[in-house]
Amino acid sequence: MTTANLLEFDLEGLAAFCEKLGEKRFRATQLFRWIHQRGASDFAQMTDLAKSLREKLATTARVEALSVLTQHESKDGTIKWLFDVGDGNAVEAVFIPEDDRGTLCVSSQAGCAVGCRFCSTGHQGFSRNLSTGEIVAQLWFAEHFLRKHLKRSERVISNVVMMGMGEPLQNYTALVPALRTMLDDNAYGLSRRRVTVSTSGVVPMIDRLGTDCAVALAVSLHAPNDALRDDLVPLNRKYPIAELIEACKRYLAHAPRDFITFEYCMLDGVNDQPEHARQLVELVRAHGISCKFNLIPFNPFPASGLLRSPQPRVLAFARTLSEAGLVTTVRKTRGDDIDAACGQLAGDVKDRTRAAERMAQRRVVSERPVVLHPVRKTVPQEH
Repeated sequence: MTTANLLEFDLEGLAAFCEKLGEKRFRATQLFRWIHQRGASDFAQMTDLAKSLREKLATTARVEALSVLTQHESKDGTIKWLFDVGDGNAVEAVFIPEDDRGTLCVSSQAGCAVGCRFCSTGHQGFSRNLSTGEIVAQLWFAEHFLRKHLKRSERVISNVVMMGMGEPLQNYTALVPALRTMLDDNAYGLSRRRVTVSTSGVVPMIDRLGTDCAVALAVSLHAPNDALRDDLVPLNRKYPIAELIEACKRYLAHAPRDFITFEYCMLDGVNDQPEHARQLVELVRAHGISCKFNLIPFNPFPASGLLRSPQPRVLAFARTLSEAGLVTTVRKTRGDDIDAACGQLAGDVKDRTRAAERMAQRRVVSERPVVLHPVRKTVPQEH
C-alpha cells in the first residue's frame, strides 16, 4: 500500500489528509507540530495523538527525509549537505552561521535549466523539479540535525533563502506549499522578511508569488542592459530587463520588505566596468524602483571561462552605486573551501539540456577580446 509522505503537506494539505482519515482539524495541527517543531518521524512518539489516529497513520502515512550522501563542514562553520533524490540525482543545501542569524540555502530543482553563464549548477544541466516534500525535507533535516550538532534546544535556522540549485519560480506548484510550511507558526515560524526567493526573472511567476505567498524577493540581475544580460542570463531573452523591473515594482505592493534585492555577480572585464555601474544607476532611476544591490564575488569554475573581478574594482563599483544613493553591499564569500559558496552548487545531476555543448560554445566566445557589451548570440537557448 502506498503511504503519503507528510512532509509534502502544508497545514491546509495536512488538514485535508486528516479529514480523509475521519479526524478533526486540530489533530492536523498537533501532527504538524510534532513533525516540524519537534522533528518526530515515528508516530508512536506522538503521545498526545489519539491511539486510533496513530494506528491509522502507521498504515497510511510516513515522514520520510532525504538520504544524506555527503556532509562537509567549512573552516568558517558553513555546512554543506548532498541529498539523494533518486535516479542518480542529488541536490545540495548549505547552512551559513552568522552571529545574529542562521541561514539555510535550499535547492528547488535537481540542476537548473536557465543556464546562467557564471553558475556551475546551470552548467550541469537540468534533471527534474523537486517535490514540496523534498524542498521541506532539506529544512527539516538541517534544523533538527543542527540542534543536536550545536547542542541547542531552540530554533537554529532563522532565515531561509531559495538560492540553492534550480530556479524556484520554474517549480512554482511545489514551491508555494513549502514556503507556507516555513512560515507557519505551527512549523518553523519564520518571518516573511526572513524567507527569500531568488529568481533569474520569471516574470509571470513573480506576479503570482506576490498574490499567493509574498516573501522577500531577490532578483539575479547581473547586467545593466539587455545585450549583456542576454549572454549572462539566457532567460532575459524571454523576459527583458524593463519587463522584469516593472514586475518587481508590482511585487513591492505585496512584499514584506520595501525594497527588492538585485544580485549582481562581479565578472572580471565582463560586467564590472565603471560604465556598467553608471548604467545601473540610470536603470534604477528610470524605473523609480526601491532596491538594494548585493555585489557577489564570482566563484570560478573551469568550464565557465570567467574570472572574479579584482577586489579594488568591486569596491569602486560599489562606491559608484552608493554615491548615487543606492544601498549596496558586497557579499562575503562563505564555504568556498567546500564548494558551498554562491554559484558553486552542482550536485550529481544529469545533463539533459546539452549544457556541456553550450558551455563549450561560450568558452570560444570568452576567449575573444573582452568588450563591454557582448554581441547577441544567434544560438537558441533552452529556458
